[in-house]
Amino acid sequence: MSSSTRRKRPSAMSARSSKRRSRRTLPAAATAAEDTGADASPWASLHEDLVGLIGWRVLAGDLLDYVRFHAVCTNWRSSTACPRGRGVVDPRFHPRRWMMFPEGHGLYPGHGKLRGYVRFFNLSTGAFVRVCLPLFRDHCALTSTDGIMLLHRDHDTAVRLLNPFTGDITELPRLNTLGSPVPLEERQLETLRDVIAAAISVSADETVRVTMSIMSSFGLSLYEMDPDFLYLPPPEFVAKCPVKPSNARICVIYFLAECNSEILLITMHVLDNDYQFSVYRLADLILERIVPVTDIGGNCIFLAAFHGRMLSVSAKAFPAITADSIVFLHKCSHYLAQYQLSTRTLSPTSDGRLLGIIALPSPRSIFYYIFTCCYREKWLEQRAYGV
Repeated sequence: MSSSTRRKRPSAMSARSSKRRSRRTLPAAATAAEDTGADASPWASLHEDLVGLIGWRVLAGDLLDYVRFHAVCTNWRSSTACPRGRGVVDPRFHPRRWMMFPEGHGLYPGHGKLRGYVRFFNLSTGAFVRVCLPLFRDHCALTSTDGIMLLHRDHDTAVRLLNPFTGDITELPRLNTLGSPVPLEERQLETLRDVIAAAISVSADETVRVTMSIMSSFGLSLYEMDPDFLYLPPPEFVAKCPVKPSNARICVIYFLAECNSEILLITMHVLDNDYQFSVYRLADLILERIVPVTDIGGNCIFLAAFHGRMLSVSAKAFPAITADSIVFLHKCSHYLAQYQLSTRTLSPTSDGRLLGIIALPSPRSIFYYIFTCCYREKWLEQRAYGV
C-alpha cells in the first residue's frame, strides 16, 4: 500500500466525522429556526376577540376542525372555549353528522383485535377518524344521535351519554327502571335495549333530556329521561299525512327522516314488485301544503323499512351515491336499490345481491356499510351487510 493512500485515510475519516457532526447539529438548528419562525408568526399574535370569532365559525362546520383549531398554539387555546367538560351539556360541541363505522367481520367495539380503537365517519364530508375508547370493554352502545353515543353499562344497567371526541359522560337513570316501578329481569332488559331512535335536548340550565323510541312487547313506545326523572310523554298531534291511494292493493308505509335540519315525511307505495316514493316537508304538512319535493339538497336518504333509522348522506362526499335519491332494500329481488326522486326511476346501487346465486362484488361498496348503520343490531355487532 502506497504512502499516498495511507495519507488520504485520515482526511476521509475526518470528512465522515464532520458529516456525522453536521447531522447531529442540523435537527437542533432546524428546531431553533422553527421556534424563531413560530414566535415571529403573525397568526400566533392575532387578537383574542378575532380568534374567538373565527373559532365559532369553525365550530359551526365541524367539532373536530374546532378541536384542531383550539390546539394550534397557546394564544388560540386561551382565546377559544375548551370543548372538554362541555361535550354533552353544550350542544355546540356535539359531533354532528359523525357515525360509528361498522367494521364488519364481527369486529364489534371493544373487540380485542381493535385494541380499544373505534372508527367514525362523517356523513357530510366522508372523513374518517380513529378514536381510542376503552369504555367499550364493559359498555355496549344502544344508539347514536347527533354524534353522541347512548351507552349501557353491562354490570349495573347504567345508561350514559358519551361524546366520543371529548370523552365527556352524562349519567342517566338505569335501564332496569325504564317504564317499570320494579327492577326488570334480564329477558325484559333485552327488549328495552332495542332502541329504534333517540333525540337529545339540552335546556338553558344544562339539563340533558333524552327521548327514546323503543320496540318492546307493548309495541313502539316513546320514553323521556334526564338525570333525575324518567317518564312516558303523552302523544301530540303534529300534522296529517297524505291520503292513501284508492287502490286497496297498494301498501303505503310512512317514514320520518331528518335532512338538512328539516323533518321529512317519506311515503313508500308498494304494489307487487314495484316501489314508488314521495317526500314531503313536515313544515309544509303542518301548514296543510301537501306538495311532494324532489330536491333534498343533493343528499341521499338511506331508509330502513322495518324498525331502523334513517340516515341522510351527502352525495358530494361519496361520489358513488346519487344525489336526491333514496336507498332501500328491495325485498323481492334482495338487492340495495336506489330511487331517484326527480326521474322516479329505480336502479341497483351495485352489482350482486344480498341473497341468491349472484354474489356481491369485492371489495364491498360503501353503500353496504352505510346501510348497516340503519339497523342497530347489525351496526352494534359489526355484521355489515354483505361483509
